[in-house]
Amino acid sequence: MNNSFKLGKEIDLLKNYPKSKRDLNSRIKSKSDAVREVARKFDKDFFDGEREYGYGGFNYHPKFWTEVVKDFQKYWGLNSKSKVLDVGCGKGFMIYDLIKLIPGIDARGIDISEYAIKNCKNEVKENLLVGNAKNLNFDDDEFDLVISINSIHNLDRKDCGKALREIQRVSKKNSFITVDAYRNNEEKKRMDAWNLTAKTIMSVDDWKLFFKENEYKGDFFWFIP
Repeated sequence: MNNSFKLGKEIDLLKNYPKSKRDLNSRIKSKSDAVREVARKFDKDFFDGEREYGYGGFNYHPKFWTEVVKDFQKYWGLNSKSKVLDVGCGKGFMIYDLIKLIPGIDARGIDISEYAIKNCKNEVKENLLVGNAKNLNFDDDEFDLVISINSIHNLDRKDCGKALREIQRVSKKNSFITVDAYRNNEEKKRMDAWNLTAKTIMSVDDWKLFFKENEYKGDFFWFIP
């Protein structure tokens, strides 16, 4: 590990994303290994199937990203000349709202789910590709900003490290990720009950060490149910 390595900033840039009410008791009962196996295929069942397998209907609503992308714009000074990548973009809802906010911006997304890309918002079909975070098919320093929200933790530890290095590689400077994490035993119990798809979950301190080990210098925050 490089002793001169400087970790990015821990910052909640999703503070304006609506928080859902979570019934963890029922979640514990429903999250069997079989259910998780179905969810981790990231196919129709995960996005638009029964609620136990994932979203239970993954549809666009302006309340989710409209305010968040304004925070992104302000924090990074995004403009019509900026080039942005969303790793784990799903159906492209965030990309859509970003393009609406900043006409002319070059905003792209990749997702491992062929189903999500096929069923994305029509307005961003040309902006999205099927791809894997551990091997981004883009040039070094291609993007002004790379974002990945609650996605790379769905990879096992080795591939999660690859994804961090790939995000760092294709970004000129700025990046931001959120991952499943916990700060104490109680939060760990809640995370174990809530988790449906993540394969790499660590304490916040272990995540910070993991970032350094994989030379990720971008900003970051946590998903803690």
